[in-house]
Amino acid sequence: MIVLDPDLDSPPRPRRMPAQRSDLPAVRTLAGFLRDARALVRLPGKVTVLLTTDAEIRRLNRLFRGKNKATDVLSFPASGPAAEGIAGDLAISVPTAIRQAAEHGHRVSTEIKVLILHGLLHLAGYDHETDQGRMARREAQLRARLGLPQGLIERAAGNAKDRSRAKKARP
Repeated sequence: MIVLDPDLDSPPRPRRMPAQRSDLPAVRTLAGFLRDARALVRLPGKVTVLLTTDAEIRRLNRLFRGKNKATDVLSFPASGPAAEGIAGDLAISVPTAIRQAAEHGHRVSTEIKVLILHGLLHLAGYDHETDQGRMARREAQLRARLGLPQGLIERAAGNAKDRSRAKKARP
């Protein structure tokens, strides 16, 4: 299920919101992608995706992860006896997705799909911070099947390499 935060259309908005704001996919389109991606991930149970603001995702990140900053996607795996038939929830920051889409030269709809796939893999138990590349390999495989561009893990690895090269190039 896809849920739109009602505050998405309320101020404050970034001063220079990219024209891609109107590129947000229809809820029906995202729900179909979510269904297909969940099946490819082999993730049993229902998933709810909240499309929200930077302010709300920052609040959730602070509350649940102790990190006082906005992020692009958060995953909340379901647990306990009440979780039967539920895989978990995802929260995606639309303003962050808009910025990242512009940075990487693709549509906002594509970026949101990349974020959904990444979040689904976390709900399935993958953790790119501790799994020696297992999640990165699975994400790359699934992105290829879904026709999606470079994912979050590859971007982070590329940024780390760029920072390392910049340090080595300094006199």
